This record gives sequence, C-alpha cells and structure tokens, in this order.
Amino acid sequence: MAQSATDSSVKPRDADSEFHFDETWKPRFNPWVIAFTVTLATFMEALDSSIANVALPHIAGALGASYDEATWILTSYLVSNAIVLPISGWIANRIGRKRFYMSCVAAFTIFSFCCGFTNSLTLLIIFRICQGAAGGGLQPSERAILADTFAPEKRSVAFAIYGMAVVVAPAIGPTIGGWITDNYTWRWIFFLNIPVGILSLFLTNRIVEDPPYLKRVREKLGSVDGIGLGLLAVTIGALQIMLDKGQEKDWFGSHLIVGCAVLAGIGCIAFLWRELTAPHPIIDLSLYRSRNFSMTQLVMLVIGASLYATTVMIPQFLQEIMGYTATEAGMVLSLGGLVLIFMLPIVGFIGQKVDPRAMICFGFAWVSFGIWRISSLDLSISFWDAASWRVIMVIGMPFLFVPISVMSYVGVPQEKNNEVSGLTALARNIGGSIGISFISTMLVRRAQVHQNYLAAHVYPGSANYRMLYAGVDGMLHTKGYSPAGAVSGSMAHTYTMMVKQADMLAYIDTIHALVILTVCLIPIGYLMKKPRFRSRRAAPIE
Repeated sequence: MAQSATDSSVKPRDADSEFHFDETWKPRFNPWVIAFTVTLATFMEALDSSIANVALPHIAGALGASYDEATWILTSYLVSNAIVLPISGWIANRIGRKRFYMSCVAAFTIFSFCCGFTNSLTLLIIFRICQGAAGGGLQPSERAILADTFAPEKRSVAFAIYGMAVVVAPAIGPTIGGWITDNYTWRWIFFLNIPVGILSLFLTNRIVEDPPYLKRVREKLGSVDGIGLGLLAVTIGALQIMLDKGQEKDWFGSHLIVGCAVLAGIGCIAFLWRELTAPHPIIDLSLYRSRNFSMTQLVMLVIGASLYATTVMIPQFLQEIMGYTATEAGMVLSLGGLVLIFMLPIVGFIGQKVDPRAMICFGFAWVSFGIWRISSLDLSISFWDAASWRVIMVIGMPFLFVPISVMSYVGVPQEKNNEVSGLTALARNIGGSIGISFISTMLVRRAQVHQNYLAAHVYPGSANYRMLYAGVDGMLHTKGYSPAGAVSGSMAHTYTMMVKQADMLAYIDTIHALVILTVCLIPIGYLMKKPRFRSRRAAPIE
C-alpha cells in the first residue's frame, strides 16, 4: 500500500484484488456530517440541470428571443459542464480538492446571481457557460470526498446519500421550476442557489479537509498538458452540441452537426494518442484496464440514458398529448423522486451485506420491467397511472446506482479517486445526452412512419372513417355549426386524432427500444469481479 500511495504512476490493481484503504488518516468530523455538507452543493447543481427546462418559454419571452434561441441556455450549460467533468480530478489533484470544491461552489453561486439579474440572452448564455463549468466540478469532488471519508465496506450507504442529490434532484427539478415560474418569476430559479451556495461554502470551510495522500500526489504532478486539455475540451464540446442539437437540426442534414461529428471524431483520436504518449496526461487511460472500472462506466452510461430519457419522455407525453400543465407533469416525476428518497438509504444498507453484482442484475431486471409498463400508455390514462410508471421504474434505480458507485473504485489505487469520480460522472452525463437524443429522434421518425400508415386508412370508403366522421359531424351540428363548418370541423378533428394516435404509437416504439437495451444488460453484473473488502493500514511514508 505504501507504494501505491506514493507512486502516482501506479496502474490500477486487478479488479479481484482487495480494497486497500489508508486508515492512518481519519477526518476530524463525523463522516455523516461531511456527507451532508458536500451533498448540499451537489444537490443544488443537479437541480439546476433540469429546473430551467420548463421556464424556457418564459425566459425567451422576457428576453425577446425565440424558443430555439433560448434552448442554448440549456445547451451551453451542458457543454461546459461536460468539458469540466473528466478533468475535475486532475484539477483537484493540482490545486487541492477542498480548494477546488469551494472554488466551484463560489463560482456557481456568483454566476447563478448573474443569471438571475441579466436582461440579455447573450449574457445569460455566457453566465450559464460559466455556471456549468463551475458545476462540473461539484459531483466528482463529492464522490471522491465520500470515497476517502468512508471505509470501503461502508461506502454503499454514503453513495446512497450522494444518489439522493444526483438522481432525485433532476426528477423534482421540473416541478420546482414550473411552480416557481407559474407563481413568481423565472429569475428565482437562479436566485434559489444563492443561500444554498453560501451555506455550503461556510460548512465546507469548517468541516471538509483533504487527506494527506493528496499532498503527496500533488508533489509528484508534472507540467500541464495543455495540448491534451485543449483536445479534450474540443472533443467533449463538439460531441455534446451534436447530441443536444442533432434532432433539432435534422442530424447529418445540417452542416453544424456534420462539423461537430467530424470535430468530435478527429479530436477523440488525437486526444487518445496524446494521452497515451504524453509524460503527464490529463486523464490516466490505464484506469480502463481494470475490468470493473470499464464495465461500471458502461453501466453508468446506460443508467444515465434510461434515467434522463424517461425523465424527458414522460412529461413530454403528458404535456403534448394529454394536455397537462408543466407543474402537473412535473408532479408525476416528483412522486418517483419521493420513492427514491425512501429507497436509496435502504439499498445503501443492503449493499453492505449483499453481493453488488447480484444487486446490479436485479436493478436492470426491475428497471426493464418498469420501463416496459410505460408501454401500456393510451389517451385515457389518469394522473395516478402516469405516476405509477415512474414510481415502479425508479424502485430499481438504487439497485444500480449504489453498487455501481461502489464498484467503480474496486481495483483502483486510492490516489486515483478524484479521476474515477470525474470519469464516472462524465459517463452518466454523456449517457443522459445520448438517451435524450435517442428518444427525440425516435419519437419524430416513428411518428412520421405511423402517421403515413394511418393516413393510408383514412379515406371515404373506410367504414371506420365514415362512422367516426358521422359521429363528429352530428355532434358539431347539435352545437350549432353550419353544414360547411361541421364538415371542416369533422375533418380537422379526425386529423388531430390521427396525429395523436401516431404520436402515441411512436412513444410505445421508443419504450420498447429502451426495454431491449436494459434487458440485454441484466447479466452484466456477473461479468464483473466480486470485490473483497479488507482494510489495512498503509505503511509509513519515508
């Protein structure tokens, strides 16, 4: 252990090796107080990633912009956030994790204040870029702090607390954002961060501390790999823009998307070559030699895709097809968030006694069942039917999130905790972007297919069409419509019904595709190696 604690170039241990946890250092404060402290700011940042979605029309109207222009408020945040995630570990190692974490909290709070007061769309996008960059360092830093604060066999409970922030917050964000926007002003969705940020800064300064090994890591860091840093920023930024704007710009029918795809591809190849040959790389790619680490990144990618895809898909169906308000649609997701708050601590305690591989398999099986239930949607569902979709599905999420958070550190030296946290958060966020892009494209393309099919069966010779047309025509006559008005009204009503049916069938197709994806991953847990927890003291450092 002494060697791995001092040599920053140590390669990850094989995944079947034991955990080696340095017990020579103990935090001065109770670990649970530290967990609460660092969760505050992470919850604030995770909430901000979704709270602005429902307020976009209000922001666009207030700033004199179109809705398409206003979507850059979301895209700019996601791009800058994604760029910082993978390098957050490198920055934390270089300047100190506590200092980096507090800098991120302070910057996030300041730029939230700026976002709330701006009267220009351009300035708002600039402030959101800065806010997203600051937020990108919060989640990885919290994970790394928890990994160092809690012994390996107790991490499942600690990561359950972390899960409440990064899983629950995006689920309740649309509800809170909708309520604030409907009752006050969109500016308060940014002002809400200010008191939380101030409290987090105060508590972090008093309670959180860096373990001694980080100082040893910092002393061994080499010069800054500016080329690698630039290539990473270009690659992640281009990929994020391509995923976020792909469907809106008709994918490869757009010069912007083609350019981003080419830039991301070339940038990725150049970055990998640079990191494999640079003496002091930004990201230690040797981490991916660990079977468990590589597979946890894949699983976290799928978790992000399924979580964010359903988070977007359910309220979108309720608002566009069923006519729900933003607040009502958000309430459907919030009930699932309450279930997560209840389930995460329970699964955290279970994780101390149960093989994490079995939990992962069970989690994917349950999530598959939960997503499959959504395919029973129709145009007559009730609020509680829709709420039950989300509630049933999210019961399985803690069985994935908690063990994966623990397993991602198996076989990895302690001095790599910061990097593991950043890369895992990146996998989840990129997965979320892929999931949202996938469902957006599927819904549009499959709706067109179903609309063409249904339109082929809407003709005067169809008995079903004549029956529907006659019913609507008669109803409109009883309401005082003229014969010509009744005819046009009947045709419009029939067309509207056809479009809704086509959209509904597109949702069902998309859900089936998600189910196939998650079902295929049910056995992946047992492709990982079971961790063997055993704490031992690190040898003294000479």
